[in-house]
Amino acid sequence: MRIFLAGASGVIGRRLTPLLLSAGHTVIGTTRSANKADELKARGVEPVVVDVLDGSALRDAVVTARPEVVIHQLTDLPDVLDPARLSEVLARNSRLRIEGTASLVAAAQAAGAGRLIAQSIAFAYAAGPEPHAESDPIASAEGDQPSAITARGVRALENAVLHLPGIDGIVLRYGRLYGPGTWNTANARAPLHVDAAAQAGLLAVTRGAPGVYNVAEDDGAVTIEKARKELGFDPAFRLGT
Repeated sequence: MRIFLAGASGVIGRRLTPLLLSAGHTVIGTTRSANKADELKARGVEPVVVDVLDGSALRDAVVTARPEVVIHQLTDLPDVLDPARLSEVLARNSRLRIEGTASLVAAAQAAGAGRLIAQSIAFAYAAGPEPHAESDPIASAEGDQPSAITARGVRALENAVLHLPGIDGIVLRYGRLYGPGTWNTANARAPLHVDAAAQAGLLAVTRGAPGVYNVAEDDGAVTIEKARKELGFDPAFRLGT
């Protein structure tokens, strides 16, 4: 299949790309950096340099790509986190989830894509009994505290993806990523190795009914049985290299 991978040069995108290519898919991948376009091309990706906040340019890129599936692996996070700038980082990332997702959804509709898979998070649930199921509520989006800033972005992204006429919308609520290029360790609550996150993205291309899936390791924070059963998700998956 032809797959438009938004965020191909990102942490998950770099691990997901070889899986998609090995499965026989054609991958058209985005980056905001012209310097990274050659790197994508060398890895077998058809590169597209575009800012997803530029809705018109993104629409043109997706329509030209003619994808059957669009995958949203976009974030706006630094390689190294400065705790003093956490609120600024979260605000930028939330804006990307709100505005960037809206632009990508519109572009997918214009291109006639049949499925849209989007990255969300499994650690934005409202306080309550654990493990959290996919039906549990997301934290409140009211206020300026970090959890509210994050929740606004998560709510907007998921609402946009899950209510698409004619397009199967799948939301992957990832745990706290650890592994190459990430901030966390395996000791984080609801951990998820970046390779297992990439595997879930690959599986969702051809498996799973529209809806939300928790994708994390089974440490009691969230339930992952739905992803195991419907997607074939394996939290122990690792790339060979």
